[in-house]
Amino acid sequence: MSTNPLLQDWAGPHGLPPFADIHPAHFQPAFDTALAEHRAEIDAIAAQAEAPSFANTVAAFDASGRRLTRLEHLFYTLAASATSPELQAVQRALAAPLAAHNSAVYMHAGLFARIEALFEQRERLGLGAEQRRLLERVHLDFLRAGARLAPEAKARYAAVMSRLAELNTRFAQNVLAAENGYQLRLATEDELAGLPDFLRAAARQAAVDRGLGEVDGGSVHVITLSRSLIVPFLSFSARRDLREQAWRAWVGRGDDTGATDNRAICREILALRAEQARLHGHACYADYALEDTMARSQGAVMGLLERVWQPALAAQAREREAVQGAMAAAGATHALAPWDWRFYAEQAKRARFELDEAEVKPYFSLDRMVAAMFDCASRLFGLQFKARPDIAGYHPDVRAYEVLDAAGRLSGLFLQDNFARPTKRSGAWMNALRNQSRALGTTPVILNNNNFARGAAGEPTLLSFDDVRTLFHEFGHGLHGLLSDVEHERLSGTQVLRDFVELPSQLYEHWMAEPQVLKTFARHWQTDEPLPDALLAKVQAARQFGQGYETLRYTASALVDMAAHALPEAPADVVAFEAETLARWKLPPEVGVNHRLTHFQHLFSSAGYAAGYYVYLWAEVLDCDAFDAFVEAGDVFDAGVAARLRECIYSSGNSREPGEAFRAFRGRDPVVEPMLKDRGLLA
Repeated sequence: MSTNPLLQDWAGPHGLPPFADIHPAHFQPAFDTALAEHRAEIDAIAAQAEAPSFANTVAAFDASGRRLTRLEHLFYTLAASATSPELQAVQRALAAPLAAHNSAVYMHAGLFARIEALFEQRERLGLGAEQRRLLERVHLDFLRAGARLAPEAKARYAAVMSRLAELNTRFAQNVLAAENGYQLRLATEDELAGLPDFLRAAARQAAVDRGLGEVDGGSVHVITLSRSLIVPFLSFSARRDLREQAWRAWVGRGDDTGATDNRAICREILALRAEQARLHGHACYADYALEDTMARSQGAVMGLLERVWQPALAAQAREREAVQGAMAAAGATHALAPWDWRFYAEQAKRARFELDEAEVKPYFSLDRMVAAMFDCASRLFGLQFKARPDIAGYHPDVRAYEVLDAAGRLSGLFLQDNFARPTKRSGAWMNALRNQSRALGTTPVILNNNNFARGAAGEPTLLSFDDVRTLFHEFGHGLHGLLSDVEHERLSGTQVLRDFVELPSQLYEHWMAEPQVLKTFARHWQTDEPLPDALLAKVQAARQFGQGYETLRYTASALVDMAAHALPEAPADVVAFEAETLARWKLPPEVGVNHRLTHFQHLFSSAGYAAGYYVYLWAEVLDCDAFDAFVEAGDVFDAGVAARLRECIYSSGNSREPGEAFRAFRGRDPVVEPMLKDRGLLA
């Protein structure tokens, strides 16, 4: 304990750990100590002679396991953002023991007896609103973890959860290995044909980052499977054969016969989840998962997905006409294939709106867009962000900012890690290194991860419009954590129902497209000229072009997710099942899906979004309706609406039921029409 930095007090700024001193070998002994400490705390709470009370049972449970909690936050941050073969080995070794500990805590008979006694008396305890919410949520956590199961069922349930933890870890590591194992090298001008300067610079930097030098006196460029490289490559490369290679690698992750094959893992996860649901008395996993959501049922979810499917099909059919027109104009005679869509859609957009992404991108440098997202938070919520370059993170890419309230008081610490690299999983996400809690006296430490393609040396990183949306989206999650103002950690920040958690993030996206924000911050990186009015008008006019295609890709993934988790047993072949499901919904073959099952990390690297990928669309109904409150006020930064938004949505965490929270903000239940309008799907 005297030499392991994980077991010492973390004396870094804002309580950060000494990242430079931490090695993978430190984690196993640190977790051994932390797990033993937590077990002792749980036993002590359960063994009290005093009758159960909110303070000595529920609040005590919420405050327990401090060392374990901070270790888990750190460990999973590093495993996702700065991994290594050694850390991955530790992750595999710890997966089952950590799951077993979780089961032991939530199946602890003595502790659950005290919590259940309080739950049954909750009407007579004189609890405040947040105290009652915490009691109800903790009681439900125990129930959903199997606290009421018979002894044999408890043992089997714990075994299922341990095995799922191992499989989730293997799945995620396979996806990362598959992504890191692919590089499309471009060494000749012919192979670079069609690529604009910003993409060439990013691909060259990707090669440099991977230690690739010159070939025959020329510069090597590399296209990886990072979205910020693969999507623009598919949009601009004039080499159809190379587009096909890149597309097949992108969609084929995990669907192979090699070391990264995830097909059997997917099937076993689905089988174990079906068993988990049966142990709870449900017919399928979807019913179990949806029980604790706003949607509550498969019928509600499918009703929403079906509501957008046909309008999206119609919109994509109109877009297909434009894409095929661009093909004809280019003299292309081949059939429209998935690796053709983005290329010819870009040409169609250029012809219809006189808009070229390569013309727009120089106005969206990463640094200016970060300044824009901070400025919006300042105008809405009075926050101030003070750069702290002296605070070291776990990687040199990490940037630290102290967050101050309107009165200059410290509110928390925000960390941002923006660039793709081989040691980092794909996608974009927010997580907490520490949650806010008044009872614990903790301010939040919040991390945003993105996977942008780094600009060339000496040049800024330039973002696409979609990249800027991702930046704002993840910062919306970040604000949900930073603005949290609750008593108890279990109710803090983003620990809300899954189909509510995307509301703060997706709502924040709206401000990135506001003309007054763009006119201020979208400035050419070389000339400092603001985004011209004419170009801004083109960007706004083209905003809904391609929404049919994008809506189908998202909704198709959500439909496959629901179909797979609605089965009473796992399908024999997950790839065939996926294809059959998409054929049944008549997905046009040139469209594809956002995520195929074999690399669908939302579903299989954890259970977080299992039977829950629909939540982005569900939350979009909420966020479009919520943003209309600002539109109706006549000012997208209206102070009164912003104050209500902060109180009801961003600061309340899980301290109130989400439907009630939305009604408190909006004055009524949400309606779906603003979402359909925003996507251009209304007739």
